[in-house]
Amino acid sequence: MYLVRREFKMFFSNTTLLLVFVAAPIIYAVMLASVYKSGKATELPVVVVDRDNSPMSLQILEMLEDNEGIEIKKVLAESNDVQADMVKLDASAMVIIPDRFEADILQARYPEVMVYCNTVNLLTANFVSKSIQTSLGTFAAGAEIKALQRRGMSGAEAKMKYEPFKQNYVKVFNETGNYFSFMWPAMLTVVLQQVILLAMAVSIAFEVENNSFGKGIVSKTKSALATVLIKVAPVWVLSIPMVGIFYGFHVLYDAPLPSGPFNFIVLSALFVVSATFLGVMISAMLPNALKATQVLMLLSAPGFIISGYTWPIFAMATPIQWLANALPLTPFLNAFKHLLMEGATLQQVLPSIQQLAIQIVAYFLLSVILVKWRIKKEEKKMKLQVAAVEEK
Repeated sequence: MYLVRREFKMFFSNTTLLLVFVAAPIIYAVMLASVYKSGKATELPVVVVDRDNSPMSLQILEMLEDNEGIEIKKVLAESNDVQADMVKLDASAMVIIPDRFEADILQARYPEVMVYCNTVNLLTANFVSKSIQTSLGTFAAGAEIKALQRRGMSGAEAKMKYEPFKQNYVKVFNETGNYFSFMWPAMLTVVLQQVILLAMAVSIAFEVENNSFGKGIVSKTKSALATVLIKVAPVWVLSIPMVGIFYGFHVLYDAPLPSGPFNFIVLSALFVVSATFLGVMISAMLPNALKATQVLMLLSAPGFIISGYTWPIFAMATPIQWLANALPLTPFLNAFKHLLMEGATLQQVLPSIQQLAIQIVAYFLLSVILVKWRIKKEEKKMKLQVAAVEEK
């Protein structure tokens, strides 16, 4: 109990560490929510080159303007260099309506409307291309149906001729395609892993570096098991209100909530335990707090990118897959995505739960072994110090 009280006292006396662990997640949660809150990229700038300037081309302009996803930034009569004009006008896309557009439609010559999308940013490119396709597709359907009606078909017959079968697309799980619902909860977890690893990086390495590990801990207990559990205790305790605050932010910002609080608690607990044991393992391995912090940050920095949340793990190089599967963030996000977005049960995400459990066991055993090795080194150092004093 003395060592537990000492550990909590050290944790709370380190104002920098306390601010990183408590304040940083809250600040990041608010900041990231402000970034993604709209959920969709709207009013993306589009340039239209209208070479026809006819009633039909004007109708296309109106339909594009009515689409909330895009905004016509400028209408040009001609463009000699499409890419240069897109860069100059900072356009996400350029729509080129050809000369004699209306005449060709009326004569069934099927004119070609060119759409150039700026795919530097794939997210905005997908949004803008989808919006343009919707507007142009609606116009094309209407033009085709009118052409068939001019040939003597009734409205119902023309519609059936144009669309011989119906296509029904049903969106399930995040039906509105809200990017905030997809990205923000995951980013909170990334922040949580970062602050946990930062806290654990200095847990043992800092004391070894400042020669307080032997006097403060080894002189009181030789148990590596007790030392590991003492070191993770403050983070475990403080993670409870932190996870609760994150859960509260879901309500505050109207983000999706996991299907069951119990499932969320179990998964979060396993994630926190796995991350803390990983931190202790690295901290015990390296006797320098700065090096331990650097190693853990190097491990966790690409964690979100390689977690499989936004890009499938099977499409990555094999060594990257090994690294991804060794980090607690990967199985957590995989399970969290199913629990949060799809209403899955713990049974349905059992492989991810098992992966987290394996990580916990592996990192815990390695932590105990390394801490035991560190204790023996400290004992040896203390004996040499005592012998040196006795010689004097």
